[in-house]
Amino acid sequence: MQLSTITHRLDETLSTAEYSDVDASANGLQVGPPVAEIDHAAFAVDAAEATIEAAAEAGADLLVTHHGLSWGGIERVTSRQYNRIAALIANDIALYVSHLPLDGHQEVGNAAGIADVLGLESTAPFGSMGPVTIGQKGTLATPQPVETVVETLTPELEDACQGVQLLDFGPGKIERVAIVTGSGVDWLDEAIAADADLLITGEGKQQVYHEAREAGVSVLLAGHYASETFGVRSLQQLADSWDLSTSYHSHPTGL
Repeated sequence: MQLSTITHRLDETLSTAEYSDVDASANGLQVGPPVAEIDHAAFAVDAAEATIEAAAEAGADLLVTHHGLSWGGIERVTSRQYNRIAALIANDIALYVSHLPLDGHQEVGNAAGIADVLGLESTAPFGSMGPVTIGQKGTLATPQPVETVVETLTPELEDACQGVQLLDFGPGKIERVAIVTGSGVDWLDEAIAADADLLITGEGKQQVYHEAREAGVSVLLAGHYASETFGVRSLQQLADSWDLSTSYHSHPTGL
């Protein structure tokens, strides 16, 4: 399949253009030739030397990641940037990136993946960022203790060996859940306004402890990496449906 066909399909599916004014990431094709035939697509959370090497070993022509190489532009191709770009070019691997579009997609996104694991109902966009959203909210079919939510989600986290952190300040039973993966505690106020009992995200900040405690909302910190594996794995399944050969490359960070 032509690289241009794949990138067009991904851009259309993820509504990439809608995020261009709010995302520092240069979403879409970041490294690649004008014309290329793709036989094997590799998927990973991060575009780093380790995942590029793994993609090369798998014989990939394309690497699709959530975190890419260009954040607000590339001024110099030296040091770390040189090594990563050189590895892509040396192995003839194109790089496609989807950051916030993959966070916010309501079907294949990171937050949507967590919502699916928890079986959330009446899901809707959450996590406003200008004109777009980067998360999802919904309700549990049956209110349950927050410990049960943790027990349901943890086995599905790729980095589950690191465990999760729970700020248990919400009601005895959780019903309404808001999700913004990665670094999403800045959306605690929106979760409070949505009357959420629990905010699920990746990593925390010092002030969220007191803010959540004072608001009576629980916060589950699943790990930045662990909370953002769902989207790229969903994109892999999508690529499989296009009859592409694919592989997924896990490289947990513990963070």
